[in-house]
Amino acid sequence: MAELRLSGVKKDYGGHSVIKGVDLDIRHGEFVVFVGPSGCGKSTLLRMIAGLEEISGGTLEIGGKRANDVSPRDRGIAMVFQSYALYPHLTVAENMGFGLSLRKTPQAEAAKRVARTAEILQITHLLDRKPSQLSGGQRQRVAIGRAIVRDPSVFLFDEPLSNLDAALRMDMRMEIAKLHRNLGATMIYVTHDQVEAMTLADRIVVLNGGVVQQVGRPIDLFRNPCNAFVAGFIGSPRMNFLPVRVESVDAGMARVAAPGIGPVTVSAGRIAAPGQAILGVRPQILTPGDAEGRCLLHGRVALLERMGTETLVNIRLTDGPSVLAVVPGDLELSPDQDISFSFSPSDARLFPASDLPDPSAIPH
Repeated sequence: MAELRLSGVKKDYGGHSVIKGVDLDIRHGEFVVFVGPSGCGKSTLLRMIAGLEEISGGTLEIGGKRANDVSPRDRGIAMVFQSYALYPHLTVAENMGFGLSLRKTPQAEAAKRVARTAEILQITHLLDRKPSQLSGGQRQRVAIGRAIVRDPSVFLFDEPLSNLDAALRMDMRMEIAKLHRNLGATMIYVTHDQVEAMTLADRIVVLNGGVVQQVGRPIDLFRNPCNAFVAGFIGSPRMNFLPVRVESVDAGMARVAAPGIGPVTVSAGRIAAPGQAILGVRPQILTPGDAEGRCLLHGRVALLERMGTETLVNIRLTDGPSVLAVVPGDLELSPDQDISFSFSPSDARLFPASDLPDPSAIPH
């Protein structure tokens, strides 16, 4: 079994703390995605699991055994890198079988594994080619194939699709998801692209500043983010943040108001007393026009981005910041048009003002 357990795992470079005590359990066969902005520590954490970075503190267990001091080659882990890391002078078959040759795997067995893996990845016709003769997507398949032939307990992916164009990334996401279903292996995947995370993960680990912000299923993080950072990072387009004033809190509900908003009653979340706060409203819940029982926003269309079946509308509120709304693509709108949007208070989320010290600086 390939369960992983991280207990208080830390990484320090000199006096600088990069990973600040991560506690995480990953179940056998689970697909877990690490997400977060650049510099949050997600790749460093992955390299610590692989054994490519030393652990400064805490414990890593793989299959119930302490692995802090186990060499990378003995951890039962295979890693797929962003750069593919293929040997240019070797053929596809030789690249895929290179790790097996280092392990003194009998030649017949190695050839059998390479052939079987090439068939899974649909690259049998490429086995005699060199990396320079392959497209980016084909090179990535070879890099993944090199990991598969080793039959590891755990697969690690470090932003493997970031060098591919948008259409190819979508194709490769589907291939990786299919691969996980077929192999049933434990996979840990690092990306800065939250769309990749939402589409691939059984669970997402959101990191910021070397600290785990929240762990959960994609839909749970989308619907119930624990703080404004997670709310703004998960979901595309990102959540709108509106500074508001909490007038009262009672029985888990907060009455809030702001210029152009409210007063309206929403779930209090972590808010326990009156004061300043941030109201989070996803672009998808904003509906043109007014309706009974809904909160109304007034503004002017600043920018339209027509995407075909839907349109992204940037609205400058009459008495507040800009917000983004997602509306049907056939809705007739024009720049500088006055417009009203409404949303159900039950769909909004309230966060402490300290989550975003300067909410007005958050781009929309």
